[in-house]
Amino acid sequence: MVRNAEKRLARLLSTQQRGLLRGSLKGLEKEGLRVDRNGHIAQTPHPRALGSSLTHPWITTDYSEALLEFITPPEPEIATALDCLRDIHAFTYQNIGDELLWVASMPCIVGGDASIPIAWYGESNVGWMKHVYRRGLDWRYGRAMQAISGVHFNYSFGMAFWEVLQAHDGDRRERQVFISDAYFGLIRNFQRFGWLIPFLFGASPAVCKSFTGGESCGFQEFDAYTFYEPYGTSLRMSDVGYKNKAQAGLSISYNDLDAYVEGLERAINTEDPEWARIGTRVNGEWRQLSTCVLQIENEYYGFVRPKAVARSGEKPTRALRRAGVEYVEIRALDLDPFAPLGVTASQLHFLEALLVYCLLEDSPPISAQEQGRINHNQGQVARRGRDPELLLQDGRGGVRLRDWADTICQDLRCIAELLDQTREDTPYGDAVRQYHASVSDPDHTPSARVLDDMRTLGENFIEFAMRQSTLHETTFKNHPLDAVTRERFEAASRESLEQQAAIEHSDTLAFEDYLARYFSQSAVS
Repeated sequence: MVRNAEKRLARLLSTQQRGLLRGSLKGLEKEGLRVDRNGHIAQTPHPRALGSSLTHPWITTDYSEALLEFITPPEPEIATALDCLRDIHAFTYQNIGDELLWVASMPCIVGGDASIPIAWYGESNVGWMKHVYRRGLDWRYGRAMQAISGVHFNYSFGMAFWEVLQAHDGDRRERQVFISDAYFGLIRNFQRFGWLIPFLFGASPAVCKSFTGGESCGFQEFDAYTFYEPYGTSLRMSDVGYKNKAQAGLSISYNDLDAYVEGLERAINTEDPEWARIGTRVNGEWRQLSTCVLQIENEYYGFVRPKAVARSGEKPTRALRRAGVEYVEIRALDLDPFAPLGVTASQLHFLEALLVYCLLEDSPPISAQEQGRINHNQGQVARRGRDPELLLQDGRGGVRLRDWADTICQDLRCIAELLDQTREDTPYGDAVRQYHASVSDPDHTPSARVLDDMRTLGENFIEFAMRQSTLHETTFKNHPLDAVTRERFEAASRESLEQQAAIEHSDTLAFEDYLARYFSQSAVS
């Protein structure tokens, strides 16, 4: 840890206001495919008993009608967020008949793009916009990539923490300016050090051949049905997953809020010749929202995103200009197929410690050359992370991944002490010790365990994931919801359907006019 970060941490550890980080809020967004008993993506519509995917506060869909997304409210305790996620799973399993929730990040059996139904959100303008946006993703990238699942971790520091940190730093700027700048420092450092998450928690070293249409994409053959990487950690985060080559030319700066917003706005307003050939509305049928480099901000697949809570109909960039950065969305977590919820408390405790580390560590601007090193490191870890000889680029030459990871984990021990202040238990220290051990023995990582299970049991990827999905189905069906919780979920479903109907009834603009009004918003507040 550099000298300045050590000083900041020492001041926070010695402050009279102990437990400053107890006010931090955590939320989860967990994606997962609905599949049938043969391992194929479900062709059924979003179950009505789960409410409206447009307006339900906790249960929606991502790209596909079969790709569920579960959302927990922001909570101060990781355990509370996981309890909420557990209840959502249990309620969902009560209402999807004989279908299963797929436990792996990489998709089930894919029978071509036509087998992946695009999510439907009703007849309102906002619902149509969400649907047409997904049509655009299909035309641009194909549907298979959009069926990949993960866990997003939303994190915000409490105001008491910011007040003390700003005072200790002697920073006299407006509070929200300081906060936004600090969050962007965190984001830059997470780009630098975030490869540690797929190394430790990546769980997608293998993929069904149907996902690539039989093309090897440089992978090795595990068996007649499966491609894999022997030292792979997260094919989800590789160039066949979210780090798709189609966006390799985008250069969105994370050096400050203005540069980030301007980069996204430029991409949203600059026509792309390839997307222009697709067209927007052809023979009366909508193909995409626009012919620009990005249709909307969310099309940019970032490892981590700065976020502000948007008002109804407000563009994310405008919300950032208005409110500043209010939290960060970490998008680096695979689904852990060994964990019923797809993620464990210890993983989230470690991730939170890493985020605090990224905030306190010095974070200079990222140059084009450093961004190239960051992209290289992320790609190498995704495909070869457990290779004992893997070298990463740190700007001073090649450094062994395990040596760099060991240094970071040593620093995280002090961060864990700060997070464990005022607690009777030590979940952060325990998590750092647990995963520090995995640095020198990566056979304990989920990606290694996936391949070990497949070899030991003679399973291909689909057979492994189906077995784990069935195992977790039993867990959730044996998790009873009390009457109050069940009624709360049923009421939320009913109310969400009523809200969708009200939105559809209140629409007065033609869809073309609605889009024009939406895109006319300037990011200037």
